[in-house]
Amino acid sequence: MPTRNEIIARARSWLGTPYLHQASVKGAGTDCLGFVRGLYRELYDFEPEKTPAYSADWAEVSHEETLRDAARRHLMPVAIDKARLGDVVLFRVNAGAPAKHAALLVAPRRIIHAYSGRAVCESHLSSWWLKRLIYAFQFPGVED
Repeated sequence: MPTRNEIIARARSWLGTPYLHQASVKGAGTDCLGFVRGLYRELYDFEPEKTPAYSADWAEVSHEETLRDAARRHLMPVAIDKARLGDVVLFRVNAGAPAKHAALLVAPRRIIHAYSGRAVCESHLSSWWLKRLIYAFQFPGVED
């Protein structure tokens, strides 16, 4: 079973991977979902589920919690105030919209994530992000 330190180390190995919508290939291209999927593959040696094609505005069009629901199928929900390093966090980018962005907590007030126009990077978990944080999940079987 993975440790929190292993999860964070593997996440950091994705740093610099260019942003590429719908991709999930370390060093070649990924989006935020692809980054989390890639970590999952590295930790458990299989793809959590087949991901259908999705548009950049999928959350605004569907109005469904697709990202949250997928996370619930493969990760363990935790209360936001109980989220720990190595946990996946989901953000609502627009008010009233479903969760649309995923990241990994890697240090106090630090996340690793991929987002449009940038590579996978480590960022400060600023007040802008904190106001939009709506779900947290732990990888299955994580050991401390």
